[in-house]
Amino acid sequence: MIERLSHWIHRHLLFCIAAAYVAARTSPTAGLWLRNVRAFEFEAGGGRIEASGPALLLALLLFNAGLRARPDRMREIARRPSVVLAGLLANMMIPLLYLAALAPALVAWHDPVEASSLVVGLALVAAMPIAGSSTGWAQSVGADMSLSLGLVVGSTLLSPIATPALLRFAGLAFPGEAANDLLALAGRGTGAFLAAWVLVPSLLGMAARRLASTTLVERLERALKSAATLALLALCYSNAAACLPQALADPDWDFLGAALALSTGLCILTFFGGYAIGRLLRAGRPQRTALMFGMGMNNNGTGLVLASTILASEPLVLLPIIVYNLVQHVVAGCVGRLCAADAA
Repeated sequence: MIERLSHWIHRHLLFCIAAAYVAARTSPTAGLWLRNVRAFEFEAGGGRIEASGPALLLALLLFNAGLRARPDRMREIARRPSVVLAGLLANMMIPLLYLAALAPALVAWHDPVEASSLVVGLALVAAMPIAGSSTGWAQSVGADMSLSLGLVVGSTLLSPIATPALLRFAGLAFPGEAANDLLALAGRGTGAFLAAWVLVPSLLGMAARRLASTTLVERLERALKSAATLALLALCYSNAAACLPQALADPDWDFLGAALALSTGLCILTFFGGYAIGRLLRAGRPQRTALMFGMGMNNNGTGLVLASTILASEPLVLLPIIVYNLVQHVVAGCVGRLCAADAA
């Protein structure tokens, strides 16, 4: 029963994420309660690491992703690192250039608070590691799975260093409150947060696959497939509960429209960037497809948890991330259909 439910959710993931957002708007109480859960906390990397409900859900998702990283595919990546490195570099640089190009318009925006929320939200999207869900989309259209996995693992391993650096660079392009928020995100234990809830769970998952018996790994995979799917929806719901009721109670349509337009523009640009990098490197179709999904899909769950932890008093920052999370699955679906039609 649970496996069938998990399979149905996977097939209708975009609908389920949208339903989670609707639930967050209409019935946010449980989501707010989950956000306030604190299992334990400790000091690390110059900041306080809290084991909140969303952080624990995030760790479960990343442990599951690490468990599914097969060693044979990792060895394939090590034999041809150039495409992976090019994809990782472009994945960091293209969104930063996009934000820099938008800087004059966003600085001139009529509402400084909205402008700051847009900048910080999009910068967080840009600075996050590549989403594990990109491998699912890539697999569905026959992409190079070793490259797809390499992009996810590489960006995850780099995230404790790369994410704070990218946030600092983004802060240099914008004055005022946006710069202050970005520097706060870069400096308040963000690297330690990513190490604790992204890097360590991923490495533990990889270690579990290597050390455990094949039978135990298969059992874990079956159990975690359903648990991780439900954790993803719970994470979407709990983080959206912090901002959607406020944002949609008295909607500011120009802010919502800007969030949608800018998120869509960034998503399309990064998907196209993956295609362009593949063409420049004369990569085959499977590699180009893997680059497109890898560069276009970011781990927004991490961005939402990070923003809600460090910028808890600024819930509007979450809105561009939520919008991008929906947009990237819509664009991924469209790209997937185009790839399938091209291969037919």
